[in-house]
Amino acid sequence: MLLLGRLQDLAGTDELILEAPLSWETLLANVPAALAAAIRDERVNVALSGTVVADKATILAHEGDEVALLPPVSGG
Repeated sequence: MLLLGRLQDLAGTDELILEAPLSWETLLANVPAALAAAIRDERVNVALSGTVVADKATILAHEGDEVALLPPVSGG
């Protein structure tokens, strides 16, 4: 699982390895509490193997799939 931006800071790493199959509930249960709270934010998107999913609660990643957590983008 790839983590970007502030999500990377919350996890203390840019990548986590989680066991497959990986559902949204399993993902939330296996990441640090602060990260789980942050990724519940509706502005955080999830990409599965390069495609942003419409409803992150429906993800189901299998062995070899890449899950990326994409925080909201801010600019200035």
